[in-house]
Amino acid sequence: MMYFSRLKTTLILGVCLLGILLGVPNLFPAPAAWIPWRTVHLGLDLRGGSYLLLEVDMKAVLKERLDSLADGVRQDLRTARIFYQTLEPQPDQNRVLLRLRDASQTDSAVAALRPLISPDASTGQPDMAIGSDPGGTITLTLSATALAARATGAVDQSIEIVRRRIDETGVVDPQITRQGQSRIVVQLPGVGDPDRIKQLIGKTAHMTFRLVDETANANVGGPPPPGDNFLQMQDQPGQKIAVRKRIDVDGADLTDARAGTSPETGDWVVNFTFNSVGARRFADVSRANVNHRFAIVLDDKVISAPVIREAITGGRGQISGSFNATTANDLAVLLRAGALPAPLTVVEQRSVGPELGEASIKAGAISLIAGFLFVIVFMGVFYGLFGWFANLALVVNLILMLGIMSLLQATLTLPGMAGILLTLGMAVDANILINERIREEQKLGRPPLAALEHGFSRAYSTIFDSNATAFLAHVMLFVFGSGPVKGFAVTITVGIATSLFTAWMLTRLLVSRWYIATRPKLLPV
Repeated sequence: MMYFSRLKTTLILGVCLLGILLGVPNLFPAPAAWIPWRTVHLGLDLRGGSYLLLEVDMKAVLKERLDSLADGVRQDLRTARIFYQTLEPQPDQNRVLLRLRDASQTDSAVAALRPLISPDASTGQPDMAIGSDPGGTITLTLSATALAARATGAVDQSIEIVRRRIDETGVVDPQITRQGQSRIVVQLPGVGDPDRIKQLIGKTAHMTFRLVDETANANVGGPPPPGDNFLQMQDQPGQKIAVRKRIDVDGADLTDARAGTSPETGDWVVNFTFNSVGARRFADVSRANVNHRFAIVLDDKVISAPVIREAITGGRGQISGSFNATTANDLAVLLRAGALPAPLTVVEQRSVGPELGEASIKAGAISLIAGFLFVIVFMGVFYGLFGWFANLALVVNLILMLGIMSLLQATLTLPGMAGILLTLGMAVDANILINERIREEQKLGRPPLAALEHGFSRAYSTIFDSNATAFLAHVMLFVFGSGPVKGFAVTITVGIATSLFTAWMLTRLLVSRWYIATRPKLLPV
């Protein structure tokens, strides 16, 4: 138990040295950009920054699902050559209403629409119900479980897309978590003015490519012709253009988008690339519509509507407009991250000033130093030399925690600082158990070496059991918690691992080397 081979000693000292090396980057700026300089990031409550609470528009999610269902109904009835007089999505009743021209075709229509029903992924039950009456009225009603699953999917997808968009802007360590059924919390440490990021987050960014109806004039008033929409030009607020409702190429087929400058004019543009499906579709549409205008539509606004001069077969294109470097980069970020499934609304926005963060850091540092000093004094007074061994292990424990958190690039928050202080107490608990056990063994009359052997071995099971249960509890906190709770859990779990190492390995090594060097007749516990 008290014997350490050279290899084992080297490994223990190597771990301690590695912890010091990993923690050093927190004390100095990176000497060069190519050096992997990993540090602990300060959270919003320490560094200052911005807090946004976003809400997913669930009405838009429902509307999109019903519109999609209505399109499916339209296509299936066209294939079955069944004619209708009314096809109306009814969001207030979660259904699509269909009235046939010929009531005698009701059964045939129901049979044609049954393939639209699919089992719900979570329950296996049908995601909708089809009802009909003898008068030729058919309803397709979405089930509550299917709607709930779609809403959950929309929020999860929105979180991932928001994360991609923010990562593209270079914000370090943003915290993006779900709150409730339809809300998303975004914390941006170090971002004092979140307006640009808020605009990036809030845009749905659904890009489509559609043909322009060159026979219609959108600026003379009146409703658009059947199959058309009058959409506003982004660069000309008072100008509208007639665009076909049919989407010829969907922006979902984009694989990349980058801001650049046009070689001919020097203006800022956005260059994009399609996948194989989008490239083939783009080539077919451009080949069939040479000398016609092709509109690039983003969130129901026309960015540009250039004339197709020749077939575009390479799967690459270019968006031009009144861009500068910032707007071109922002559009490229939106296209690369993908479109949101529904609009996001900013419910709450607030900023945390750096002054508050500095005050929090100062208060947290004072509490850490005070707690650390009290622990050191306690161990030195009550356990003498062995207490100072424990204090040295405690210092190494802090260094290892800092090194591991730097390696993970973890975020340190106020709860995290509380977790560090709590970890110090847990680390001392292990050393107290060991020292008390050694003291008891010595009182029973055992010689020094036997007292050390029994003290460490018999305290081990208690130390391991208590730390294992605490570790599992904080893993659950990390899995099911969010925001500051996760930061607290990360700090504690890292601290438990380092505490076990320092209390069981490092302290034992120090005691072993001291015993070999002194061969005492009585242990100074």
